[in-house]
Amino acid sequence: MPHSELLAPINNFLLCETPNAWVDEAVKKENLSVILIDHLICELKAAQSAMFLIRKYAVDKDSSDALLEWLKPFETLIYKREGNWRDLAAKNKLTKSIIPKSNSPYGQDLIDKMVMLIKEELHHFYQVLEIMDEYGVEYRSITPCRYAKGMLRNVKTFEPNALVDKLIVGAYIEARSCERFAKLAPHVDKRLGDFYISLLRSEARHYQDYLTLAQEIADFDITERVDFFGKVEADLITSPDEDFKFHSGAPAQVTN
Repeated sequence: MPHSELLAPINNFLLCETPNAWVDEAVKKENLSVILIDHLICELKAAQSAMFLIRKYAVDKDSSDALLEWLKPFETLIYKREGNWRDLAAKNKLTKSIIPKSNSPYGQDLIDKMVMLIKEELHHFYQVLEIMDEYGVEYRSITPCRYAKGMLRNVKTFEPNALVDKLIVGAYIEARSCERFAKLAPHVDKRLGDFYISLLRSEARHYQDYLTLAQEIADFDITERVDFFGKVEADLITSPDEDFKFHSGAPAQVTN
């Protein structure tokens, strides 16, 4: 499927396009390291978020422990700066089968979709490390931007609405990532552009999986909540932002 066909439903889902000023800033040579490092962290955060949902809502303690072990070497590399990133390709697998809790109302579909997402995000994490190595970009700690926190502060505090909202937020984050990869691809060198285009298929499916799960779990029509978070997301993307990152808003010095 041409990537233009993958992007059509995403562009319809999102309430705004990435501002041109953000693209102009993102393609500056001096911002390459920030884009790659923040992308790397975003892949890990996406895996962590999906894992949190499985562990909180769908599995028993043994399965929860197995999930934590799966993620541990990736987190250790980032948070403790320990390990060799080249070893991570062999560690992207579960050590046991994941089974739903007997009393879980959410069941296997949540687990299956999120486990697939985690595997793909960790694979992308490794791919970004490869590219950083090729481009001579060393990992360094950077502060998180306002984007995810700005979305999550609007999540309901009671269930199942809290889970539904988290899934809708996940859908927007994945959709925006996909849109930004497509925006960047024509403006970077072929190696990086090809990589961004290669991510579109999985990112497009991730946003759809999140929305599907949200509606399956909700005992109400989620359209109103989807619209609500769409407006929150669009405001974060289009309003002036002092902190340039992969999901930041319009650069404060130039807005459009």
